[in-house]
Amino acid sequence: MTEPTYEPMEHEEKLAWMLETHGWGIEPVAPSDQKDLRPAYSYTFGLEALVGHPEIAIFGLAPVAARGLLDLIVNHLRLGGTLPIGEPFTGLLDSDQLSVLLNIDIDQFEEYFPTLNQIYGDQEWRVCQFLWPHRDGAFPWDEAWPEQLRYAQPVIGNW
Repeated sequence: MTEPTYEPMEHEEKLAWMLETHGWGIEPVAPSDQKDLRPAYSYTFGLEALVGHPEIAIFGLAPVAARGLLDLIVNHLRLGGTLPIGEPFTGLLDSDQLSVLLNIDIDQFEEYFPTLNQIYGDQEWRVCQFLWPHRDGAFPWDEAWPEQLRYAQPVIGNW
């Protein structure tokens, strides 16, 4: 029996394949070293062109979990749905838990999203942060937010 072979794709090939196949993609980012101390996160690319929505970044979730949530969000947007930015909303998460999308200041956090410069070139692009609640409904700015999650989901978006 012949073993299947696998040739790894270059990063740019993966980006192009995701855009061609799905119209958008997700870029997972590993946590930083101790010097910069940044948690793992994932962000989309291609949403501006696909549905006219800012790209979305999610901190503190494994890439597979972020992908599932982002698939849900993108499908909602593709079907003509909208999501408010800057105010809590329900409808995406189980048990009517609240979610929040906050605009991210690109001038301050552009280095978090290097793939977006590759994808959009000279075109302007936007990113917002999707914030998920703790199972008790608390968000990172709430007193009830668990201390052990403070690092996992930093708030880099603005109200």
